[in-house]
Amino acid sequence: MKNKKEKIVQAEVKKEKVKKTLTINGISIWRILAYFIIYSIAGYIIETLYGIVTKGVWESRQSFLYGPFCGIYGLGAVIMIVCLHKIPKKYNLLFIGGFIVGSITEYLVSLFGELLLGVKWWDYSAMPLNLNGRICVFFSFFWGFLAIYLIASLNPKVDRLINWVKSKFKTQKSLKIFTVTVFILLMIDCIATGFAIQFFKVRMIEKYNINVPNKELVSKQYDQIYNNKKLSDFIYKFWGDEKMLKTFPNLKTQDVDGNIVYMDSFLDIQPYYMKIHDINNKNSSDVEEDIMGK
Repeated sequence: MKNKKEKIVQAEVKKEKVKKTLTINGISIWRILAYFIIYSIAGYIIETLYGIVTKGVWESRQSFLYGPFCGIYGLGAVIMIVCLHKIPKKYNLLFIGGFIVGSITEYLVSLFGELLLGVKWWDYSAMPLNLNGRICVFFSFFWGFLAIYLIASLNPKVDRLINWVKSKFKTQKSLKIFTVTVFILLMIDCIATGFAIQFFKVRMIEKYNINVPNKELVSKQYDQIYNNKKLSDFIYKFWGDEKMLKTFPNLKTQDVDGNIVYMDSFLDIQPYYMKIHDINNKNSSDVEEDIMGK
């Protein structure tokens, strides 16, 4: 009788622990964070390989200052999984869901990047059927097909990987400590990245007199930041021009006339780590003849 009561109490305690686990649409927070990390790293690898193939150089494709993370992939995957994982595994439903969810996510990321950081991560203005240059039908179709592959094929394999990692932790407490630690480090990295990009953008606009909207406000920000010697020394030591340009080689802004201004156009700094191959298949003599106008 006593053993039965103890078992009932233990069962109730377990239920309470399950209830206390925070979830979003049925997925635990720690698993969502794991999704973000895995897909951000996968995105970084994909983008790096894409850059090598299309541009012939190994350049940084990371979203944060530190760590191999391409956040748009991690964020996009997390939002898709959370929103679509309960949808029946029917390709037409997954495609429609991915088309809508992916497009909204891409638009909002682009919008917030411009409003908060003053930078344009991408611009689809030259592509047909685009909306404010932030999304276009071509990539929206891509999001739809990606949702089919992600939900029906790839993510079940990722779940098995996560469960294997989870089994290596002796207790739930150690798993939670690990998760919280990773989350804190990611947040610090994200916040530091935001400040570094803003400081770099202000520095470039002021130094090279880029005619952007609210130029007077930017000039005031420059004086406040770079007249502070301790802050200025810290910025130049850790977030100097070379560090920023090699980490974010495609950073750009928009001037008052609507022209896209690339930051690397003002700096005599190689914006990539290594040249892998020449995509034009030109040797040095061909390049020299092009320069001479032959």
